[in-house]
Amino acid sequence: MTGLRRVLVVAAVIERDGKVLVSLRRPKGERASLWEFPGGKVEPAEGERAALARELREELGVRASIGEEYARVEHIYPDLQVELALYRCRLHAGEEPRPIACERIRWVSRRDLPGLPFCEADVPILVRLAEEELS
Repeated sequence: MTGLRRVLVVAAVIERDGKVLVSLRRPKGERASLWEFPGGKVEPAEGERAALARELREELGVRASIGEEYARVEHIYPDLQVELALYRCRLHAGEEPRPIACERIRWVSRRDLPGLPFCEADVPILVRLAEEELS
């Protein structure tokens, strides 16, 4: 497959009280009205962790500590080739996320994640999170 636009995307696995934070994409645009882990594209000359910290500020209005890499997935959409890097993140004390650049946010238990309509690139991560809760 050549000619597809390639993007590097970073996303956060943020957990609180046994639930994971997910965000709903807006109803217009690419992968409209699908759930995803909060994050976004890495800009040229920007590191992955710096990009994720910036995206969390822009999308959710929060400051977070970016921890270790949790997973890395390659996925090819009809219009796009995505490399998705997920990092475990912790919100700074007192930070309360709000949906600034997305339709909604929601805290979801790990086992309920696979039941939501997610972006295809996120699906392998949903399964891993759900299985880890059960083990």
